[in-house]
Amino acid sequence: MSTLVAIALTTGILSGLWGWIAITLGLLSWAGFLGCTSYFASPNSGLKGLSESLMTNMTGVFWAMVIIHASQFASLEILGYMITAVVAFFMCVQAKQRLLAYIPGTFIGCCATFAADGNWKLVIPSLILGGIFGYLMKASGLWLHHKFNQTQSNSELQTRA
Repeated sequence: MSTLVAIALTTGILSGLWGWIAITLGLLSWAGFLGCTSYFASPNSGLKGLSESLMTNMTGVFWAMVIIHASQFASLEILGYMITAVVAFFMCVQAKQRLLAYIPGTFIGCCATFAADGNWKLVIPSLILGGIFGYLMKASGLWLHHKFNQTQSNSELQTRA
C-alpha cells in the first residue's frame, strides 16, 4: 500500500468522524477542516508542524479580532481598509518569530474568524480540534503504511522459506 493510499484511507475515516464530532459538540466543521488543512500544508510535520500550525492559526484569530474591532471605530470605510492593510503587514512580519513563521496558517485563522462573523469562541476550538485531526490523519496513515508494508514483507519472506 502506498503512503498516499494509506493517508487517504485514514483521512477519509477520520474526516467522517470529525464531521460527527463537530456537529455533536456544536463546532464549525468547516473551520475544523481549515485547521486540518493548515496542518497538512505546514512545511513541517509531526508535533512541530502541529504546534506551528495551531500557533499561527490562533494568531490569525487574534489579528482578525483586531481588524473587526478597530474597523468598528473607523467612521470612514477607507479607514477600515487601511486598518486591514496595517494588520496584514503585522501578520506577515510576525513570521520573524520562528514559531510564527508559517504565514498561511495565520491567514487561515484570520479568514476562519471573518467567515464566522468574529465568533472566536467557536472558531478557536474548531481550529484546534481540526488541527489535531489533521495530525492524526497523517500519523495514522503513516502508521498504516508502515504496518501494511511490514506485514507484506513478512508474508513474502514466509512464502520464500
